[in-house]
Amino acid sequence: MMDEALTPETPSSPDQTPRVGLFVTCLVDLFRPVVAFSAIRLLESAGCTVEVPRAQTCCGQPAYNSGDHADAAAIARQVITAFDGFDYVVAPSGSCAGMLREHYPMLLAEDAEWAPRAHRLAARTHELTSFLVDIRGMASVDGVHYDGTVTYHDSCSGLRELGVKAQPRRLLATVAGLQLQELPGAEICCGFGGTFCVKYPEISNKMVGDKARDIAATAADTLLAGDMGCLLNMAGKLTRDGYDVRVRHVAEVLAGMLDEPPIGRPRSA
Repeated sequence: MMDEALTPETPSSPDQTPRVGLFVTCLVDLFRPVVAFSAIRLLESAGCTVEVPRAQTCCGQPAYNSGDHADAAAIARQVITAFDGFDYVVAPSGSCAGMLREHYPMLLAEDAEWAPRAHRLAARTHELTSFLVDIRGMASVDGVHYDGTVTYHDSCSGLRELGVKAQPRRLLATVAGLQLQELPGAEICCGFGGTFCVKYPEISNKMVGDKARDIAATAADTLLAGDMGCLLNMAGKLTRDGYDVRVRHVAEVLAGMLDEPPIGRPRSA
């Protein structure tokens, strides 16, 4: 691949065809591949050429959040190398996009060789719905239908680190048949927080329990969000507490890829 240092970021117009590297994320890869395929469909509909580098791995967040900065930095270098040469890097996760965009430059700040490369990767990295709306100017999704009422949870990283809030709602408003019922406390953490839920399980369970009750109170039949960690956490609690709410990644609805059962539900025999 061309050395990324020779390809400084320039904003693409809707008339250009940018080359996008999809950062799939671990949770999507292991638990919900349809999210990646939905992201590809959306990116291609926005006029992008999409590639999925085989060398990509975890973004390094678990190690980073646990204080293992040496291993996190090694992972960051591997990710930076894997995504050299792309015009943009897009992730269907505010959490992972936030790691690449906000934390890689800090993690590698003292490394004279890698700090500039980390900054260049950060400048090209975006969360999926933010990229579609803010960079590619997508105003609607065409030919997509969802018969139901949805509510939306704003993930902490996407909202606070990347400013993702209006973008998914703007696109959801163009889905035929879909009604959006705003979630009280949509910006309040669900209690997942990566390693937080392992370190502080009682606090995490209380937080997701409060979130589940708020979700049920909307009377929405479907919960959407943009981060698999949050979705898995909330889907599990909704099921355990007996709430009949379907849970999906927002990309699945926007792309009209609904053949897979909702998150946490078994396939029909």
